Amino acid sequence: MKFGYFDDENREYVVETPATPLPWINYLGNQDFFGLISNTGGGYCFYRDAKLRRLIRYRYQNVPADMGGRFFYLRELGKTPWSPAFLPCGTALDRYRCRHGLGYTVFESEKDHLAASLTAFIPLHETCEVHSLTLKNNGKQEKEIELWGAVEWCLWNAADDAANFQRNLNTGEVETEPSVIYHTTEYRERRDHYAWFSVNTHTDGFETDRDEFLGPFGDWRAPRRVTAGQSKNSEAHGGAPIAAHRITVKLEPGEEARYVFLLGYAENPRDQKFSAPGVVRKDGARRVVDRFLNPAAADAALAELKSYWTELLSVYTVSSKEPRLDRMVNIWNQYQCMVTFNMSRSASYFESGMGRGMGFRDSCQDLLGFVHLIPDRARERILDIAAVQKPDGSTYHQYQPLTKRGNNDIGSGFNDDPLWLVAAVCAYLRETGDFSILEELVPFDSRPGSEAPLLEHLRCSVHFTMNHLGPHGLPLIGRADWNDCLNLNCFSEEPGESFQVTGPSDGAVAESVFIAGMFVKYGREYADLCRRLKLGDEAARVDQAVADMEKAVLTDGWDGAWYLRAYDAAGNPVGGESCAEGQIFIEPQGFCAMAGIGGAEGRPQKALDSVRKHLLGDYGVELLTPCYTAYHKELGEITSYPPGYKENGSVFCHNNPWISIAETELGRGEEAFDVYRRICPAWVEERSEIHRTEPYVYSQTVAGRAAARPGEAKNSWLTGTSAWSFVNISQAILGIQPDYDGLRIRPCLPRELGELTVCRRFRGVDYTIHIRNGGGHRPQLRLNGLPLAGDLVPLPPEGVKTCHVEVRL
Repeated sequence: MKFGYFDDENREYVVETPATPLPWINYLGNQDFFGLISNTGGGYCFYRDAKLRRLIRYRYQNVPADMGGRFFYLRELGKTPWSPAFLPCGTALDRYRCRHGLGYTVFESEKDHLAASLTAFIPLHETCEVHSLTLKNNGKQEKEIELWGAVEWCLWNAADDAANFQRNLNTGEVETEPSVIYHTTEYRERRDHYAWFSVNTHTDGFETDRDEFLGPFGDWRAPRRVTAGQSKNSEAHGGAPIAAHRITVKLEPGEEARYVFLLGYAENPRDQKFSAPGVVRKDGARRVVDRFLNPAAADAALAELKSYWTELLSVYTVSSKEPRLDRMVNIWNQYQCMVTFNMSRSASYFESGMGRGMGFRDSCQDLLGFVHLIPDRARERILDIAAVQKPDGSTYHQYQPLTKRGNNDIGSGFNDDPLWLVAAVCAYLRETGDFSILEELVPFDSRPGSEAPLLEHLRCSVHFTMNHLGPHGLPLIGRADWNDCLNLNCFSEEPGESFQVTGPSDGAVAESVFIAGMFVKYGREYADLCRRLKLGDEAARVDQAVADMEKAVLTDGWDGAWYLRAYDAAGNPVGGESCAEGQIFIEPQGFCAMAGIGGAEGRPQKALDSVRKHLLGDYGVELLTPCYTAYHKELGEITSYPPGYKENGSVFCHNNPWISIAETELGRGEEAFDVYRRICPAWVEERSEIHRTEPYVYSQTVAGRAAARPGEAKNSWLTGTSAWSFVNISQAILGIQPDYDGLRIRPCLPRELGELTVCRRFRGVDYTIHIRNGGGHRPQLRLNGLPLAGDLVPLPPEGVKTCHVEVRL
């Protein structure tokens, strides 16, 4: 069952009913200022940090659901109020449609012959949301309408706002001007920033006090002032400050009216905070308000945003006979990669924005699917990430985007983290050829005076693993590896304890076969980089360590038909046939096979055959089987979930691409594409009533076969699935791989993709790559009409801007 459809021409997903299984959201913004907006208008916005600079309130797990964000009300005299986005009023509409586009959302609705079109977006290079509302009288009589636009201010720190009421109910402050309401809480003291909500027309009244606006026992569905059709021009002093504008509109039959609401953020230099004693300097807000007084400016800004995305997405496109593949590659997968790069795992409808900040491991992986879009931003992110590394090579697990400092609440001890920096930097180098980044001086632990070249950070990352080996010569797992819920040094027995910080982080016995696979793969990449830099001794040291690691995996990390997952703190195997539950895990099968460990002995093929036999279900590859049915303190959080959910046997989509990529390494295109499409949103759309989350983006987890509701997804949008899926389809299956010396072309296609064309912009050159798939695995290439030996298309001479490549399989 579907609740909408893809509009590929306009690069939109059109939602045809407000009654989706869950709120289906979109993201606004591209850099610094961001918003979340659902198909019924819920959500919130923030500047850089969803915890520390949140502009408006949003209540997670609220009843009724998704009742927060930007509130718009329309009321004809004598009639029930309604909302263009359906909520907050919830009044039944005669017509409704929500169009989620790339960085914008449009609501089209109608009630009693009054049509409304509301477009929300964040203009490029501005720190504000634009809400452009057009009203049209489709009836035969004049209409008199009261229009309200309202927001509820968050008192900046979202966590404190939701907890510290004894202070916050006394601090709220606002300033008002005609058609503009400013939120100035705490500006009188340490803050140098404020927010505003404006409209580009004369208003007939306003409210800034929530209690006055809603009334006794009132709520956002039917505020007292909206139903009464009057305003008191209240000014908040403490309590819950809001901003609400009232506008009276008269429309003749066929007449339209247009209004532009702005929800914005501005900062002032600390020595220029006030224009007069106690009066906020408002230059930043006034510039933006003046810019959008004319609705044509909003149209121009939206057109500029659409052009921006057209240019970005032209870096990589595919044209095939399969529209579901084309729309995911050309639009939605890359769009989600941008969102995950911006957000990491901080702010979604499943992540409150108050906890995780930017993940070290997460951000490194997100970069893999983003670096081709805006390499300069990827470069900046790499340097930010490296700065939260510690001198011994370990890293903070998370950092705050506003301060760019490590998050001490979680700390370090996740022993896979350092190697992801190698993955990110090597991906950047292959994409850009910009080796100067390796010379950039980056501090350790964000401490001035500790700076060292980025290359030294990579060395520390690799040597951290080399220096932290357990009894079997495999890497020590620390608090956890990629699977944060496999906590082999935790032993928690008290409810409420964090599995990630309880217990020792430096156990000397528990080992990870998964990290071993990572080390073999990324250790080789680092050694190859060293050779390119003429660092032969370092390359030789790492080559030997990689060889030793591969031997350790084959000796003590192989279980006969698949790779073991780990050894626990007592030295017992995890993820082996001798285990009663959790006999086989997906992670080491993917990474050890991608690394080619035991390739000469056929181990990768045997492991992937075991994955298909034991872990593959209708909804994708499950994380483990059999699921754990009881809590095991020696294994940690993974056993705390019911069978089939999250890390305990769900389809954890993030690592499904590892299996698909590994299949392409074996030349098994049918198997690779089969895994790809089982979790791909465009293929899953047909069963949206089961899947429940948005059908245009990946989710983190889908309930497995052992779950009560198999196929039900959770944690959409902010997941490493997005980046890895794009790496999988663009580089492994379609086979267009950036390399230091050019583009490698190694397609591994299923027979159903018979003929296709990929357009790839790489280092300023536009490549048109036409692939004819005859079912083979060895590509035969012609470059600009001439035969080319091997699979590397070398960089053309300077000045050449186009290349045409013919590929026959």
